[in-house]
Amino acid sequence: MVFIMKIYVDGGCRGNGKLGAIGAASSVFKYRSRRQKAWTQDLPENPLPTNQRAEIIAVILALEKALIKYAQLRSSPRLNVKIYSDSKYAIGCMTEWIQIWSKNGWINATGKPVANQDLIIMASELDDRLREGGKLKYVWIPRSENEDADGCCNQAMDKLK
Repeated sequence: MVFIMKIYVDGGCRGNGKLGAIGAASSVFKYRSRRQKAWTQDLPENPLPTNQRAEIIAVILALEKALIKYAQLRSSPRLNVKIYSDSKYAIGCMTEWIQIWSKNGWINATGKPVANQDLIIMASELDDRLREGGKLKYVWIPRSENEDADGCCNQAMDKLK
């Protein structure tokens, strides 16, 4: 038996990287019955919130919730998880660049430390754990196909004002 999870994620920041910036991340699970369940997380004030940090935190939130859901399943089925994001940065981090950065000692192409390394490593560890249960794929989608996660993220930031 295969248990399918479709998860839409989004992160956002207002005042990107500046003092007083606010940010949030969202993860929306979509079920075959057309129901959905959403989670949001506010970004801490330190380090300063950025759009990129918010996008990776959204992936972390999705992976954490998927692992919790998997642990609650009684039959331990194989997983088929797809995480959809409109962030080319988040998708690139999780599918391409992470292997290069880890081989290069977390130094980027310009010779500087990789930004958001703390979050990317955390996401990678969760990714590894989830893959133990089956397949995991990251899929880039246009912003217009990510309205539910975007809306949840914006609602969370509206509450932070």
